[in-house]
Amino acid sequence: MIKLISPDDIKTSTSYLNQLVDVIQENISGSSTRRSYEVFVTSSIAGSSTYSVTSSLFQTVYDQSYLLATANEVLDMTIGLYASSSTVTGSSYTGADSSGKLLFSSQSMMMREKVANYQEYAQYLLGDKSLQFNSPFNVTTIDATSPINEAIFINFKRLFARDKIKPETFAMKFYTTGVLDGSPGAGSAEKLIFNGLTGSNINRTSTSGSSIFSDVGAASSPQFGFGGQVGNIVNASNTSSNVGLIFYDQGIVILDAKKVLWASQHVSGTIGAMGPGSSAVIGSSKGNVSASFIPDLFVSASVDDIVKCIASTRFSSGSDTAITFQNITNINSSLVFCRATADEFNYSTNPTSTDTNGRIVVIDPGFEDTQRTFSFITSVGLYDTAGDLLAVAKLSRPIEKNDEKDLTVRVRLDF
Repeated sequence: MIKLISPDDIKTSTSYLNQLVDVIQENISGSSTRRSYEVFVTSSIAGSSTYSVTSSLFQTVYDQSYLLATANEVLDMTIGLYASSSTVTGSSYTGADSSGKLLFSSQSMMMREKVANYQEYAQYLLGDKSLQFNSPFNVTTIDATSPINEAIFINFKRLFARDKIKPETFAMKFYTTGVLDGSPGAGSAEKLIFNGLTGSNINRTSTSGSSIFSDVGAASSPQFGFGGQVGNIVNASNTSSNVGLIFYDQGIVILDAKKVLWASQHVSGTIGAMGPGSSAVIGSSKGNVSASFIPDLFVSASVDDIVKCIASTRFSSGSDTAITFQNITNINSSLVFCRATADEFNYSTNPTSTDTNGRIVVIDPGFEDTQRTFSFITSVGLYDTAGDLLAVAKLSRPIEKNDEKDLTVRVRLDF
């Protein structure tokens, strides 16, 4: 039998599912779980390819070795610079050409790409690539600490962020201080030697100076912008200290590098550069002995070198949680109430259910006129107006239907 379902028999509802996501330290810091895409190449000098530099524009973190077919992309990480910041304008910035392309000296690396990264996020999240991110987001009076000039961008993949990140569930353990080896002594030059370089700390895992950054307080005072709901990321030990932003609907975290890193800390080590062997030394007697993480590393190093430094040294390399949050999955449901009154669906429409005279075949022959008919409902089919079967709902067990019962089967379609 077929029965028409009226609009009154269809209801819609929305429910939410939360999932806890943990990103462990080793996944971010490990070389086999963090993948680079070397698509940017500088020109070579005198036709020698060994003088060129190759770098990614971002790196992807996986939940296991990315060489495995079962590996899942967890997040992307990159950095960006605000075009009018002192880091950009003070890095031998020489203006722009007739087409608007920014021009820099050869001492800097990928400055146009770093600015373009920042502008891309500003366009996507603020609605205008010329705008600047500020922390806190709703700041009314912009002071010297509010603008985010050097940004660390973390994009969580749709598989893990789902429809959005749940406000006030985000937390991240981050080492703000780099390895102290190589810091200049009082009135003296560096004295520690590591791998042949004076005080190399650019790729050495931090072991102290960790902080917890979270979006505590975001749920009680929700904020909204062009990119959806926004929360301020603060230092958990001092919630008045704003260090970044989190865009919940997009699953994007923006950290102010000057606030989450010891910006003026001495940095030294080897980075990619235009020169013999495609490398150069930063922060030692071989090159800029007073170099710091900001602005020197953010100007002189490629995106790959900077992301590698942050990912491999500032999240440690253990099995503890580095980043955690809860996501939200929106479940939209259509509830279809399939109703059968007392005189409906009491026998099967199978041709074998009736005899040659059209009477219903009963269990006890000879009692066709007196025995009450009944059926067992096992499934419900939903058809369109053309009679095409669209969906089948199976009951967990057969339900008896007879002329003394009204039966309603609720079919739930989630999408």
